[in-house]
Amino acid sequence: MPRPSASAKLSLPGQTVAQRTKRTPLYAAHRRLGAKMVEFAGWDMPVQYQGVIDEHRAVRSRAGLFDVSHMGEIEVRGAGAFEFCQRLTANDVSRVKLFQAQYNLLLNERGGVIDDVIIYRLAEDTFLACVNASNSDKDFEWLSARSGSTVEVENVSAQYAQLALQGPRAEKILQPLTTLALAELKNFHFVFGDVETIRCMVARTGYTGEEGFELYCNSADAAKLWAVLLDAGAADGLVPAGLGARDTLRLEKGYPLYGHELDDTTTPLEAGLDWVTKFSKPDFLGREILLKQKDQGVKRKLVGLELLEPGIARGGYQLFKKDINIGQVTSGTKSPSLGKSIALGYVGVEHASIGNVVEVEIRSRKISAKIVPLPFYSR
Repeated sequence: MPRPSASAKLSLPGQTVAQRTKRTPLYAAHRRLGAKMVEFAGWDMPVQYQGVIDEHRAVRSRAGLFDVSHMGEIEVRGAGAFEFCQRLTANDVSRVKLFQAQYNLLLNERGGVIDDVIIYRLAEDTFLACVNASNSDKDFEWLSARSGSTVEVENVSAQYAQLALQGPRAEKILQPLTTLALAELKNFHFVFGDVETIRCMVARTGYTGEEGFELYCNSADAAKLWAVLLDAGAADGLVPAGLGARDTLRLEKGYPLYGHELDDTTTPLEAGLDWVTKFSKPDFLGREILLKQKDQGVKRKLVGLELLEPGIARGGYQLFKKDINIGQVTSGTKSPSLGKSIALGYVGVEHASIGNVVEVEIRSRKISAKIVPLPFYSR
């Protein structure tokens, strides 16, 4: 099926070399809606429109529309593309059939996480990796340096815009705009088709824990697609949602955020991503180190925390047990769905048992917190 041409080179409207931050094709649309804009991963992005809590609750109960065009896209193609992806990632890419997607991890030689990505199989020998905005250039350089003669790696990020339509009413909103059979589209599958007159790759994926879709289109069509979706969803309570709500939504589900729960010194086993790491593969980067870590056991572990006293645990706050520093918080918020302060953090494995009460230091004051199962929230 048709998709954006790999040879198309599109520029982002209004962007100049002198600008300190990049802008997505929807920058003007966000401004018109009164969004509060912030710098994120080198991009000028909307953090909220009417308010984080309202946008969060809209996604949980109705639907929200996110501009995630800052995310990067890297295409890997050629006769050796499958073997290349299989070698450099933790998950088993052989399980990804045509028009399927997979959550995966790019690993370094030490078993550290270079990035967490979604890999889409566009053709037998063509894969598209959606990468984190902050890692787009780094990932491209890493892959390019290891590509060899049978693989072509191209950073196609400028060609794509990406919108995330998330929430229990997402399918109801999107279906009248397309002839695609959305009810038949399974999780982590995608199709190509028109939404109104806009050619899109429509994927049953997301970062909120709700039903929904991520729609990839040519960057020149982004503003039209954004307007079409908001207009179509108005009667069903669809609202534009910013990065603030996206963060609280993912945190309630215990989803990791690169630079917080994941980095190139953290292994997937420490981060609770054992299920992504397929030792059944005979060879992948970092496998021997990770296998040794699996046999010996990890020394630290990512856990969920629920504060037992008023306060919010932010990333970087230290964790204690009987005045001994046992780790630190990576992300924290007041959960709009649960009405509780929650956090993710790393602690020594001996302190990681469910129900263990520890302390988080907030402005020189130690607050009690209990280790709880993940995710914090389930539909």
